[in-house]
Amino acid sequence: MPIEKLRPSFSFDEERIKQLKQIVPEAFADNQVNWEVLKEALGNYLEEDDIDVEHFGLFWPGKREARRMASIPSKGTLVPCPGEGIDEENTRNIFIEGENLEVLKILQKSYAGRVKMIYIDPPYNTGNDFVYDDNFTEPLEEYLRRTGQIDEEGKPLTTNKKSDGRFHSKWLSMIYPRLRLARNLLSETGILFASIDENEIHNLRSVLNEIFGEENFISNLVWQSRTSISNDQEISLNHNHTLVYAKERASVNFKGIGLDIQDYKNPDNDPRGPWKLVPIDANKPGGDTKYPIKNPKTGKVYYPPSNRSWSVNSQDFQKLLDDGRIKFGMTDDSSPKKKLYLKERQEKGDSKTPSSLLLDAGTTKDGTKEIMNLFEGKKYFSYPKPTSFIRRLLEFGIEDNDIVLDFFAGSGSTGVALCQKNSDEVQSNSFILVQLPELIAEEKKEYFSEFTNIAEITKERLRRDLSKYSENILVSNLGFKSFKLAKSNFKYWQDFNSNDLNKLEDIFSSLESNLVENWNEDNLLIEILMLEGFPFESKIEEIREYTKNKVQQVTSDFCEHKLLVCLDKKVHSETIKNLQLGDTDIFICLDNAITDEEKVTLSDKGLIKTI
Repeated sequence: MPIEKLRPSFSFDEERIKQLKQIVPEAFADNQVNWEVLKEALGNYLEEDDIDVEHFGLFWPGKREARRMASIPSKGTLVPCPGEGIDEENTRNIFIEGENLEVLKILQKSYAGRVKMIYIDPPYNTGNDFVYDDNFTEPLEEYLRRTGQIDEEGKPLTTNKKSDGRFHSKWLSMIYPRLRLARNLLSETGILFASIDENEIHNLRSVLNEIFGEENFISNLVWQSRTSISNDQEISLNHNHTLVYAKERASVNFKGIGLDIQDYKNPDNDPRGPWKLVPIDANKPGGDTKYPIKNPKTGKVYYPPSNRSWSVNSQDFQKLLDDGRIKFGMTDDSSPKKKLYLKERQEKGDSKTPSSLLLDAGTTKDGTKEIMNLFEGKKYFSYPKPTSFIRRLLEFGIEDNDIVLDFFAGSGSTGVALCQKNSDEVQSNSFILVQLPELIAEEKKEYFSEFTNIAEITKERLRRDLSKYSENILVSNLGFKSFKLAKSNFKYWQDFNSNDLNKLEDIFSSLESNLVENWNEDNLLIEILMLEGFPFESKIEEIREYTKNKVQQVTSDFCEHKLLVCLDKKVHSETIKNLQLGDTDIFICLDNAITDEEKVTLSDKGLIKTI
């Protein structure tokens, strides 16, 4: 097999290109798109070239650039931070400190199609500080300074005022690329929940209709976020919206809420236990379904309501009656109804269809109390979502062994609520939380004296809250590992605008190795995992049989092949001789760690990638 160079080149659009190749293979020649052939193949679906032709959709200044932002490959990596989490050896939960657009790009290859539920509570467009202004190719502080969001001393500058003509445009350009990338991570049965207020609810729904498809809209959940009345405007806004979208609605099993046990009684001591009465009429005309039913106590005869029928034929009705499953009202003097037994519903896993109004899922006041109880009375977050609200959404969206992603983690309520659910129901769901290390304003530093940025508070909240559930020995996934977004270990070509040949020679000389100076082995290994599509929970073990080199084996239940990685400066000939690879396994090493002759030898053993 030929030896490949390992390069961080994956982009969001690669999967779409693969899909397009499958649909229109004739439109590709030498791996390039032949636009004329593609136009011919899609002729009936193309818009007219006339720029004056109008069509329905949401447009804003900067939309084209926002779309492009989603497709620019990442130039970052995720660096492990051992010691910052809880139960790091056993957990599959992940907290990532970093700019979420860049993090979403890094997750594309390892988690595409694996996330069951995404919950986001993005910054509401209220005209306050607005720190998302995307062009993240540098460490965060340098990025914020270059984009005018902090000054040379690190003080925040950027706001998004309603007086700005691009008030809505800036917010839309922020959210659009993130949602495009997020959809790619959802499984076919996955669900997105996005909380928002009145300022952008109409625009967010339009964007989600475009990205997910209007046919995949499930509902708008209206949550009573506060009970007190505010006098600062004409009508007190006591609610938030949570838009619900499916990746593929036909594949979604949207779970309901628990049955109201108090609705089930057993006044006649039925041996099958508590029951409640339900109508037996249905919209199913035809056949033997419009027969008379006589009340044995009153003698009154009943027929189905107008334009309806009985839900069972006369023979099946008689069987139900003989089995004691039919009752004519609670006092036996009205129309026939069927007994619905609580035990039978519970055995089938039935649930109650949820309402679009969430009036009993806690309030932001409850969320604030949760934070203050953890942090000695300090209110570190404004209007945090309570775990009771997130827990309700989790009940709708996940079952067991599912992955939940929140890339606007904020106070960390999603992670805490998930661990509550794992502990209470003995489940093994896992979370990935992403939070921008937004700097704490100078005037607030005394209040936030323990912390320098918001992500540090989020991690500390997780540590304090999750430790309360770690006593449940039946559940192993109640901790978290911590990672930080950093520059890639790989060098990138920088545009050269100079006539100085000496400088150009220096650039080429510096690229003899495509790794940055002083790269760290553990950090590089994590980046290799991400590039090769292996998730964080992959098993990494050193193979002791290779005594001359440190060779690490990476395996995952989600990858059919395994990786063998050696990052030593020299791969010993004995290691090369004894290397064992399956048909799909990959061996990765430094390019200058093996000679050209050894490369030939290795190419006979399987797929080899060099750095």
